[in-house]
Order: sequence, then C-alpha cells, then structure tokens
Amino acid sequence: MKNIKILIMILALGVLGMIWTKASNSSDALTPEEIVRACYTHFYYAGNDMKARILMKLVDKGGQERIRDLTMLRKNYAEGGDQKYFMYFHKPADVKDTTFMVYKYINKDDDRWLFIPAINLVKRIAANDKYSSFVGSDFTYEDVSGRKPDEDNHTLLRKEQLNGKNCFVVESIPKAPLEYTKRISWIDETNFLPLKEEFYDKQNEFYREFQAQELKDINGILTITRRVMKNIKTGHRTEVAFQEVEYNVGIGDDIFSERYLRRPPLEWIR
Repeated sequence: MKNIKILIMILALGVLGMIWTKASNSSDALTPEEIVRACYTHFYYAGNDMKARILMKLVDKGGQERIRDLTMLRKNYAEGGDQKYFMYFHKPADVKDTTFMVYKYINKDDDRWLFIPAINLVKRIAANDKYSSFVGSDFTYEDVSGRKPDEDNHTLLRKEQLNGKNCFVVESIPKAPLEYTKRISWIDETNFLPLKEEFYDKQNEFYREFQAQELKDINGILTITRRVMKNIKTGHRTEVAFQEVEYNVGIGDDIFSERYLRRPPLEWIR
C-alpha cells in the first residue's frame, strides 16, 4: 500500500512537471513580434471601452510642478485595430476646455485633432507631429494612443527580472527614421504589460524612460494606474495617475465627433 502511494505521488509530480514545462515552452515559443503585439493589445486595448480621470503632473529638474487634470474616453472597434480616443482637460485654467481626439487606424496614419478654446480653433495634428510633446508633457502624441507594432523591427534580446517580475527584453527599431533610433522594452512575461521602456536618440544616447509604477486589478483587468515618463537629459518628468478607471461602460460612437470637440458631452466628462 505504501509503495502504491509513493507511485501515485511520483506520477502526480511528473504531471505537474509536464504542465510547468508546457507553460514555459509556450512562452519561449513566442516570436518577438508576437510578444510586442500582445503588449500592444493588453496595454492599449483593455476592455471594449474605457473611461478614466487622469492626473498628470509635470515636474521640472528643480522640482517645480504643473498639473493637468483630464478625462479620457476610449473605444475599441477591433482588437489591435481601429480605435478612438477623446480627452477633455478640466484644469489648470490655461488648458481648461481643451479637447483632444484620435481616430486610430490599422492600415494608415491616425487622425488627431486638438481644440484650442482660447482661439476657438480645431487644429489637425499632422502625421509627422505625432512625436511632439503632448500638452507640454514628456509623453508624445503617439505615446498616448500607442505605436503600431508593425512599424518597427523587433528582436528579443534576453529574459531577465525587473523588480521581481520575469520579463522579455525586446529591442524595437523603427523601419522609417524617427526622433529616436531604438526602443528597449521590459515586458512582463505573465501579463504582457510594459514595465519599463528606454528610448535612444539619433546619437544612440539614452534620453527618455517610461516606467510603470503601480498596477491594479480593475474588474478583472490588470491596469497600469501610475506611470512616469522621464527625459534623462533635461531631468524633466511627467507622472500620470489613472483614477476612477471604468471599463465596458457603453461609450457611443457619437462622442467622437468634431461637434463634441467644441462642446464636450457633460454626462461623460463630469
């Protein structure tokens, strides 16, 4: 009887070992492109739609702060594909009532509009301006809505731990010349969220860094609720806190129109 129990234990351990090996191998089998695609969809396409209140803190080298308080609305039309964003700025006074809208497409350049209330102007943001600073922050317009994975060539450099998390370390080199020559990303092996990114300029010098500082489970969706982008060369940084995050709230198509750029829908931005 004792020998039978021992045999059962050995068989059970063998089965568990096969399961762990299979899980590990499935992770190892991913190509760099698949890893980046998974990161892109998990980070930018969580839920069918999303509503969040966002506090953006701009901090200069001397520690002086400026605050941006805004509401973000996002709706997906296809996973990893077409998507729309709407943002409304509550404060400070110099950006209050400013709105920003993005139509993201899978097979062409995204459309972006910015409404500037001080001069009552809706400004179309050109495709080559998407690398400009987003409302004075260290994030670019492209950082806000995401860079399409097929715009870069990806290489898996290694696997390593970052703050106790097992990560894929992936190098992404733009296929067309940009303001930066490469991006290195630390992507969590378990949830595929980006925990850190390093950007290198045209002199191949490290100049910008993204870090995920806090992750929370929101209705079953793991969300980066605190993140920071830092300019290494100037010492300026932008800290972002996602508050009051809600998923799958039923945002309608009509929200994403030029009419609402000028007259934001109060029921969604309060």
